[in-house]
Amino acid sequence: MVEHRMVDVNGIRLHIAEQGEGPLVVLLHGFPESWHSWRHQFAPLAAAGFRVVAPDQRGYGRSDRPEDVSAYSILHLVGDVIGLIHALGEERAFVVGHDWGAPVAWHTALLRPDVVRGVAGLSVPPPFRGERPPLQAMRERFDGHFYWNYFNLPGAADAEFGKDTRTTLRKLLYGASGDSPTAGRYEQALVADLERGWLADSPDPETLPDWLTEQDLDELTDSFARGFTGALNWYRNLDRNWELTAPWHGAVVSPPALYMYGDRDLVPAFPGTPELIAALPRSMPNLVRDPIVLPGCGHWTQQERPAEVNAALVEFLTGLRG
Repeated sequence: MVEHRMVDVNGIRLHIAEQGEGPLVVLLHGFPESWHSWRHQFAPLAAAGFRVVAPDQRGYGRSDRPEDVSAYSILHLVGDVIGLIHALGEERAFVVGHDWGAPVAWHTALLRPDVVRGVAGLSVPPPFRGERPPLQAMRERFDGHFYWNYFNLPGAADAEFGKDTRTTLRKLLYGASGDSPTAGRYEQALVADLERGWLADSPDPETLPDWLTEQDLDELTDSFARGFTGALNWYRNLDRNWELTAPWHGAVVSPPALYMYGDRDLVPAFPGTPELIAALPRSMPNLVRDPIVLPGCGHWTQQERPAEVNAALVEFLTGLRG
């Protein structure tokens, strides 16, 4: 059974969900999600002999959400993971991330390989430091309409998303899923109308896809009862992260690694992302196998294809444990 508690980490309190005994596996969610996005992974990983812990990361769910925007930099987020591992009484752990959780997982492995036994990323490959600040690059490419830039307009996305939290989340989850008519086409799904908002023309399904229940949507809606600002602050650190990670420009992820994504996911279609995926053997020299591509799967990898994700994670983790 999944149990819940609060843990003090780096001067803030994080809510965690946990199950099982054995080597520690930390599961890191993305946007707009919570620990609940890993609901299908707890029992299989615990049954395979692992201690599974999924936090609400800072700014999300029941965890603390500092007011200072700069408190959401990649160094803070990696610090939370390392602090959580140690607060749980462990020296090392496996780290798995999806969406925004994937960059946190990759950077945890990059910055603290001594702590990471193995690292897996879902959807987002290592987005390591490019030649230009990311907000600037996307502003020039999409004339300021890319959703990263929209999220950086003071209060704009906060207000739009907060008008009707449940509808916002339903549109976001459906729109980036493999069931959406815009699946895999970022030009339509990820470019915002700066006057009408990002979700103005997003599809809103009459019935939820099979992988998402009304109860799941209830749980996620409750987790955003305090608004979206904490979560959006992650995007407001994209250029700051580019500056902070300058010392690691060109560095590689040395722990054993696994990457998987859906073939209808928006992220692999981002500008420059196919090149990142092709370069994985260089950026992750201990990649245990070629990237796993899940047919028909959209962005919400572990929710849309839990059986395939669980099988791949169990194989990866047990191989390294042994």
